[in-house]
Amino acid sequence: MGNIFLEALNVRVVGSGEKILVLAHGFGTDQSAWQRIVPFFTPYYRIILYDLVCAGSVNPDYFDFRRYTTLDAYVDDLLNILDALGVDRCAYVGHSFSAMIGILASIRRPELFSKLILIGASPRFLNDKDYHGGFEQGEIEKVFSAMEANYEAWVNGFAPLAVGADVPTAVREFSRTLFNMRPDISLFVSRTVFNSDLRGVLGLVRVPCCVVQTAKDVSIPASVAEYLRTHLGGRTTIEILKTEGHLPHLSAPALLAQVLRQALSR
Repeated sequence: MGNIFLEALNVRVVGSGEKILVLAHGFGTDQSAWQRIVPFFTPYYRIILYDLVCAGSVNPDYFDFRRYTTLDAYVDDLLNILDALGVDRCAYVGHSFSAMIGILASIRRPELFSKLILIGASPRFLNDKDYHGGFEQGEIEKVFSAMEANYEAWVNGFAPLAVGADVPTAVREFSRTLFNMRPDISLFVSRTVFNSDLRGVLGLVRVPCCVVQTAKDVSIPASVAEYLRTHLGGRTTIEILKTEGHLPHLSAPALLAQVLRQALSR
């Protein structure tokens, strides 16, 4: 199962360092999102890259709609990759959806992770009475309806909003990987993400964390970073990037790499 599984999710190990660094992409992208970040770290780390099963770069036959109804199945995939590669300790960088996956994986196997770096992370996207997640239920339903009605039109509207900064190459890149996803899988995963609520388990995290957020992100209010810092059980720091958008690894890679390097050295 090991090799077939690793091949299915396009697992790659690059770099010549001794320490291990996992780079896990978020919704709507694949491991190519890290291409401008990887060169900064290959001299110092062995970097593990893989594609989430929902990514357009993975054969959609591997996506089991019965299995991937919660984040736990994605956590299983991550831990299976690390076990198959014989990893016993790593630093983990997770973007958005994969930040949530990393949080859950670290609760299950805290000894595996020396540090979590959570980029554009949110434990809950929906507003609650004492919590500002950024979205009302009605707004989310409109997003799902738009995705269902005309996926191409939705991508063309969503990609520039998500990238935020005026970086056309990043918009093109994000659009490409969104279009690579099968629309029914994209919608299904969006529902899973927006229905997730990790607030109740944040206190179980014992691994040191660094929360990285841009100064303005259409998907995540600024208050969410502070919420994570207050509620995560491990020692947690916040880094605010002086740029906009939800995908700084696409829109401001040099700036993000600098912050990652500092966070990994602490």
